[in-house]
Amino acid sequence: MAELSDEKLIEQYLKGDEGSLEILIKKYLKPVYGFVFRYTGNAADADDITQETFVKVWRNIKKFDRQKKFKTWLFTIAKNTALDFFKKRKTIPFSNFEDENGYNFVADNLASQSLSPAQEAEKKETAGFVSSAISQLSSNYQKIISLRHDKDLSFQEIADFLGEPINTVKSRYRRAILAAKKIAATS
Repeated sequence: MAELSDEKLIEQYLKGDEGSLEILIKKYLKPVYGFVFRYTGNAADADDITQETFVKVWRNIKKFDRQKKFKTWLFTIAKNTALDFFKKRKTIPFSNFEDENGYNFVADNLASQSLSPAQEAEKKETAGFVSSAISQLSSNYQKIISLRHDKDLSFQEIADFLGEPINTVKSRYRRAILAAKKIAATS
């Protein structure tokens, strides 16, 4: 079977074929992740930004102008999501300090990357807050977070395990994380 074009997959998704969006996501997941990773230089941040990118695509695909290229639209969303991420963090990626030969004076001259005792204690305290916040969530939210982080399952694997659509799992996961952040912020 010939590979379907992005336009055809979008058309099928808009007609109700959920699998078409999954095919699009699988097609572009690694390229978007790689693109975002080049912005961040950090796998965890790249994971978060990539996930947020595809959530935005899912939310806005009905507004997508089908006269334009999907790939261009997708990578624009990824770039803007990464830039928004940096605006919130107000940090500059170390890659911005590289010269034309790739030498990074700042990264090469940083002090040890190991945590100080105070930083280690703060990290443990933060982990305690997060654990406490998660324990206050509903069992459905706790289960999603546990499957994703403790068991290291993909969203598709979680969806298969729970027998639920992948978009339901992703939405529930996102709501769980937001709820945990809200609880942690008020603690």
